[in-house]
Amino acid sequence: MPHSFESDVVAAILHHMNDDHADDNLLIARAFATASDLEITHAAMTDLDGDGGVWQITRAGLPEELRVPWPGGEISERPAVRREVVALYDAACERLGIEPRPHA
Repeated sequence: MPHSFESDVVAAILHHMNDDHADDNLLIARAFATASDLEITHAAMTDLDGDGGVWQITRAGLPEELRVPWPGGEISERPAVRREVVALYDAACERLGIEPRPHA
């Protein structure tokens, strides 16, 4: 069973991802969803656990859920979430042939 983060930690991460990184959510969704990635017009992170992140995406006008495992494997500590989301972003850029922005 994957590690579950405290609800306030999950809420803070989701708020940050959806408010500050909406474009990154869409990039991750387009890179890791199956089939027609360009038909994905919206993506919002809705959950996460020790195994990966979950996004609600809209593809061709229809909502669906996308679960993406953390690139580094299972995590159990809060600081590891940022590391894994950054790794997902970098992997998404690579898959889509986009130059990633520098990380602060």
